[in-house]
Amino acid sequence: MKRSDLKMKEKKPKKKFSIVLKVLLLLAASLLLCVTTYGVYITKKAEKAVDNSYEEVDRDISDKREAKVEPVQDNVSILFIGVDDSEERGQGADHSRSDALVLATLNNKAKTVKLVSIPRDSYVYIPYIDNEDKITHAHAFGGTLASIETVEELFDIPVDYYVRMNFNAFIDVVDALGGIEVDVNIPYAFYEMDEHDNKSIYLEPGLQELNGSEALSLARTRKHDSDIMRGQRQQDIIKAIAQKASSVTSISKYDDILEAIGDNMKTDMTFDEMKSFFSYFTQGIPQIDALTLNGYDDTSTGTYYYQLDEESLEETQHILQSHLELIPDSSSISGASTTENASDSIEDDTSR
Repeated sequence: MKRSDLKMKEKKPKKKFSIVLKVLLLLAASLLLCVTTYGVYITKKAEKAVDNSYEEVDRDISDKREAKVEPVQDNVSILFIGVDDSEERGQGADHSRSDALVLATLNNKAKTVKLVSIPRDSYVYIPYIDNEDKITHAHAFGGTLASIETVEELFDIPVDYYVRMNFNAFIDVVDALGGIEVDVNIPYAFYEMDEHDNKSIYLEPGLQELNGSEALSLARTRKHDSDIMRGQRQQDIIKAIAQKASSVTSISKYDDILEAIGDNMKTDMTFDEMKSFFSYFTQGIPQIDALTLNGYDDTSTGTYYYQLDEESLEETQHILQSHLELIPDSSSISGASTTENASDSIEDDTSR
């Protein structure tokens, strides 16, 4: 065999390897370009969604703050307000009662979150009417600002931001994620109201996949056991949503999630302020402690109220104040019930 033939044979494998390498590099570059393009697209779409959702309240900062907070460096609080502004109830967003009030405090240094779900029938002082009533009525009396000021009065802390969402947003976000897996913690199977007030959702105990309507019905149910159990169910739902949203498989669904939020959310956070909170998720889901407001049912006046236990309320106040570093650390306080999961309080609007 000629030496030239041997050289040709030796060159063929190298040439093939070179072609394969080029193809792989081309594919990698294409994939990187697609990922980068998708990231830019999602960022722009998120910015547009937040801009469309931006709605200021009639004040610059809380009366309990000396200066406006900067989420990138300060401890802040956010009030999440869930409303039912459906046509079935004849309620608009500005005059509906709040079906959910969840206050979150975020400690920037520790990157921890504390959540407290406020029972909708809690009998509290409402500054807007200068009188006491169910906290759910604050939003109906004076909209978002009235709810904010009532929560500030209740816990004696500033509320720096708010996020208001209706039932459609909750349902669509769960559906956009492809449903969530929840261990349904109910005493027995029963039919519950859907978002249209039809008793069409069949709930049964056990681990199962829930779509948006089913998850909402589970979160709202409150007449089959106790408020404490309802709170635990809501925590399970929020945990399931957080886990599904943070999974790699959900990245491709962010576009649908942004579509789901659409016109169903209002907030006084700018896009840049919202991005500041991403630091809490750099190492996965942050530590979240859910606080329980203990109390008891009261029908002594002929109207149902949830009377908050003063000791439990004071304890929760101190925990939130210390978490925001408004007072010295009170981590030794242990009376408030805490869990490692988030808590939500999307509740039934049917009066007792």
